[in-house]
Amino acid sequence: MSWCSVLVLLVVACAASAYPIHASCILSWSFPNTNCSFVNVALVSQIKNWGMNTPCGSTEKCRYQLKSSSSKKLKLTHSTPVRNYTDCIEFSFFPKKKFGCEVYGFSISEIWYALLDFGTNYCNMHNLLTGAGLDKARGFVEKTDNSICTEYTTANCNKY
Repeated sequence: MSWCSVLVLLVVACAASAYPIHASCILSWSFPNTNCSFVNVALVSQIKNWGMNTPCGSTEKCRYQLKSSSSKKLKLTHSTPVRNYTDCIEFSFFPKKKFGCEVYGFSISEIWYALLDFGTNYCNMHNLLTGAGLDKARGFVEKTDNSICTEYTTANCNKY
């Protein structure tokens, strides 16, 4: 079992607490008017667009690496450009019965001692969403909060 998998299990087990015990973020995206295939392809394209060799400039909209992909799940990493911290990210896709898509995202810091992250784990996923233009999809809704997403309300995704 990989280190990221162990951290995922730890955070999921502690999700009932008032605040994550490890720097991480759980969120859901609802796309009532967009199918999962479109969302999946758009995210994969953005991950590749902001790959490991992409210059970062003054943001962290770079250094993503796709580890595995299927129609149901994407697994990837994001490495910060300055200190080279790595976060593990997973997106799970659930098609709606008639049309639409529900996406569950999870990002977690790989280093064991990470407690706070300035919202980086949230921004790991949010930046891909906005970079792909998926936040503009008709009816799009995002759900998360500080109890399941470290420093969500103070995240600065223009930087992280």
